[in-house]
Amino acid sequence: MTPAIPSPIYRAERIAWRDREPVAGDRLIPEETAIALTYNRVTHAVMMATPADLEDFAFGFSVTEGIIEQLEDIEALDIQAAGAGVELRMWIADTRGDAFFDRRRHLAGPTGCGLCGIESLDQAVRTPPRVESELRLPAEAILAAVRCLPSAQNLNLQTRAVHAAAFWEPGRGLVAVREDVGRHNALDKLAGALTRSGIPAARGIVLLTSRVSVEMVQKAAMIGAPILVAVSAPTGLALRTAQAAGITLAAIARDDGFELFSHPHRIEMRIAEHVA
Repeated sequence: MTPAIPSPIYRAERIAWRDREPVAGDRLIPEETAIALTYNRVTHAVMMATPADLEDFAFGFSVTEGIIEQLEDIEALDIQAAGAGVELRMWIADTRGDAFFDRRRHLAGPTGCGLCGIESLDQAVRTPPRVESELRLPAEAILAAVRCLPSAQNLNLQTRAVHAAAFWEPGRGLVAVREDVGRHNALDKLAGALTRSGIPAARGIVLLTSRVSVEMVQKAAMIGAPILVAVSAPTGLALRTAQAAGITLAAIARDDGFELFSHPHRIEMRIAEHVA
């Protein structure tokens, strides 16, 4: 019998300790599966990820890692359960294949590893393409985006244990939400969803429910996202990378406010006057 793709949700038996009493029952928790991404029969990366939205993951990872430049660069995609995990088997055009083989390496990463297929320290801290965008939004747009995200995180509402990456567009609201146990994986899935739908990231806000590390900024820049908003703080390197890439970075975002760290000109807001 051909193995099946695992469900993204696992029902686990557990004993809860509440009010000084043990209570038997079960809980829904997210699944974690080894996902191998192969190009022209060569394994490029093995990621631990939630086995959902795998088509988006394949295309998004390929875009944010610079393996492809457009959808047509992937000539075929075959998703197969294999052994202890899942294989995303991709065949890429000869022109992109040459570039891929020039920089490939075999890598097995932990959950949400964001540094895949690199061979030097310089590649790890590379400056991504600069994002050019005329987008301007009022500060209230960020608040509106942050407020509507929790209720749209379907997997997290069931498990309380996954990250999300989402895209919010003026006049449309939340356009896409993708979730995963790995924050990098969630962003890759979002990138794939936008790319496959033909939605330019330049038209709105990319939202993250995680901290902002340098890989997250690099991936956002690869899809041309001008505004990146996160519920947690950025690292120093992530901030410097956002500044160099022309990305407006807002972090520590809540439904009542946020902090701007780079390129604030895209956000229209009143500056509070401090009186001594």
